[in-house]
Amino acid sequence: PQSVSMNIDTGEKTWLTPRYIIDALGPFDLDPCCPPTMPWRTATQMVHWPNDGLKVDWTGKRVWLNPPYGREIPKWVRKCYKESRKPDTLVVMLIPARTDTSYFHDYIYHRAREIRFIRGRLHFNESKQGAPFPSMVVIF
Repeated sequence: PQSVSMNIDTGEKTWLTPRYIIDALGPFDLDPCCPPTMPWRTATQMVHWPNDGLKVDWTGKRVWLNPPYGREIPKWVRKCYKESRKPDTLVVMLIPARTDTSYFHDYIYHRAREIRFIRGRLHFNESKQGAPFPSMVVIF
């Protein structure tokens, strides 16, 4: 398999969630930002790009999220936090472990139910090489 797929619209890398993570943490009802190239199911309902999962109501669902990395992450982190405050809603997201960012301090640190820092580097897209950044699982 290719080590990294490309988002045709933006030319950016797409970091597909490793299947074993979904298997370990799931099952999930909703994945609101699933890439169209996702080769396995991440949730019962998958909102594929370019559809905007930020506009979907997540109330009462178990939500899985591996959001677009880069400048889009703060929007998704804010949405995760806000949606998790709704009744019977659980949100689990996989993001780079960037503890120096404002979104980490504003929406994750002291607000998340749990933060799991992943030891070592994840192998996205079934790549033999680890990611160039550390990762964490945030549970709201």
